[in-house]
Amino acid sequence: MHSTLTREDQDGLAVLTINRPDKLNSLNVEVFEALDAHLADLERQTDTIGLVVLRGAGSCFSAGHDLGDLAQGEKLPRPHFQSQVIERLANLPQPVICAVHGHCYTGGLELALAGDVILASANAKFADTHAKWALTPLWGMSQRLPRRIGQSQAMDMMLSCRTVGAEEALRLGLANQCFAEANFFDAVYAYARQALTNSWFSHRANKKLLMQTDGLPLGAGLAHEVYHNEGVGPDVHARIESFLKKKSSKT
Repeated sequence: MHSTLTREDQDGLAVLTINRPDKLNSLNVEVFEALDAHLADLERQTDTIGLVVLRGAGSCFSAGHDLGDLAQGEKLPRPHFQSQVIERLANLPQPVICAVHGHCYTGGLELALAGDVILASANAKFADTHAKWALTPLWGMSQRLPRRIGQSQAMDMMLSCRTVGAEEALRLGLANQCFAEANFFDAVYAYARQALTNSWFSHRANKKLLMQTDGLPLGAGLAHEVYHNEGVGPDVHARIESFLKKKSSKT
């Protein structure tokens, strides 16, 4: 059965793929319903899934909100459905990597900004085109884009509706790393596999700390880190012992 968003698990990594390549992975209600269902499962699977990659099938990540769907009048399961699903993605306990190749426009960019890390292919193209269509953000653009690249740079993208290439996205801090187009997804999965060798407990705890202290003054953030951190993970002793054994074997 065809699905507009698929999931594949690979040794602790869940890969979610927007699967409308013939529509440049434009985002309709069906995509968000499928994403919402997968996120509900992932929230309960922290013991078996340590990291999530969100990507697009075919030639791009996502060209954005399906304007045809919008023009025909979307039938939402509940008010503000898409923004709630994007918020659910952002609040997932596991870190989320958004792997962006090709177009990542407007609604697609809002979706990518909900990730903790954006990895870009050299052919990635980012843009906010709300103003081109006389629209205003509803899925987080006005909040997440300036927090990632600064208010003046965000205003430039929103005002001009211009396309930002991968190299500029890297300079702006919109993308965390940029990989060659030819082996992009191999590089993304290598990045993910390396991260999965580190403590999943720490990844979740660090993400929680960053989210809970976002926007706090330094003093309040430091106090939160001291008094509300998650402590040490269940594998702390095994990890330290393994390190000491390797160290002693080299001497």
